[in-house]
Amino acid sequence: MCRVCPLKASWTRPETYESLDGNVVVRSHARVSSLTLKYVQYTDGGHYLCTARNSIGQDQQTMYLEVRYAPKIQGSVAVYTWEGNAANISCEVLAHPGASVVWFRDGQQQPSTNTTNVKIYNTPAVSYLEVTPDSQNDFGSYNCTATNMIGTESKEFLLIQADVPSAPAIERVEPFSSTAVVEFEEPDASGGVAILKYRAEWRMQGEDWAGREYDAEDGLSMITIVGLKPETIYEVKMSAINGKGEGESSPPLNFKTEPVREPSPPKLEGKLQTTGNALKVNWIKQDDGGSPIKHYLIRYRAKHVPDWKPEIRLPHGSEYVVLSSLDWNTEYEVYVVAENQQGKSQPGTLSFRTAAEPTAIPALLCQIVCKAHTRNLFARASGSPWICVPGPA
Repeated sequence: MCRVCPLKASWTRPETYESLDGNVVVRSHARVSSLTLKYVQYTDGGHYLCTARNSIGQDQQTMYLEVRYAPKIQGSVAVYTWEGNAANISCEVLAHPGASVVWFRDGQQQPSTNTTNVKIYNTPAVSYLEVTPDSQNDFGSYNCTATNMIGTESKEFLLIQADVPSAPAIERVEPFSSTAVVEFEEPDASGGVAILKYRAEWRMQGEDWAGREYDAEDGLSMITIVGLKPETIYEVKMSAINGKGEGESSPPLNFKTEPVREPSPPKLEGKLQTTGNALKVNWIKQDDGGSPIKHYLIRYRAKHVPDWKPEIRLPHGSEYVVLSSLDWNTEYEVYVVAENQQGKSQPGTLSFRTAAEPTAIPALLCQIVCKAHTRNLFARASGSPWICVPGPA
């Protein structure tokens, strides 16, 4: 209760829980304001602030409501793993006062005296049962029981044998001269655990399979096969791999690569350097057209001028170029072309803007070096030659 002069009082909570069912009732009468909780829940515990106001000023008083309640158990009911792979079953317990937690399997407390593959790790809020299955017998139901002075609660958790994933579905193949892009859908069933890799296998008809594994990054839906022969019929299939193992492969899909031609445009990525007026342009080689790339040709210009800077030619193994001494706060465009015996690719393009010119440039830049037994001071005004000023020996 909060006693105040007969003007105005209000109640607030630093940790707010909205009452949707009218559980909280506030009444004010004469010099007393009261807050009533009709049905106390464990989330109602905490600090309450009573604020009293009149024309002269205001005052506040904090009160703490302690709610004691029996344990409430949370956590994922089903946990997947496989033989030889440790898995943690999490029993999250909410209770006040704190609860003691015991694990059971078929009525026997865990870990039992004759088991070495079961361990328990406890924190104030969570009890972890770590099980490393040795055989099929270790899979099944595990019971978590939490007890405090108010009551007891139990919950069953399931340790389930994971399976290998089902096959991904190849949607389409886009062939080039020496590469092919394979688009696919992820498997309908992951086996209960995360997919780690995808395997693609391909071959010319009647030949042995070649293959490569690709990390299963989030959103991965296409992979690129490289090292193919131009104008050749191939077949490709895919499978998915999780911690349990490799699943079945998709049905093979046929495709034919294109004839020898000019390369595909490189993919460009730019990174502005710390100076603000220099850019590092990286490119990613695409299909070489079935003929080795001879070199890369780089052109760039400020967008507001018609003339391009002199063309830069780099050897076939190059992967980047640094464009420096660019104009400040200027928009540029960059073209990178790959060339093979058949001709030039369409340009890979990139647009960017340099940083604004720094406004604060020190009038004098100094550097102190130690030369023999003399300290010499080297100094210059910005943009001027260095001057050596002898210092004391």
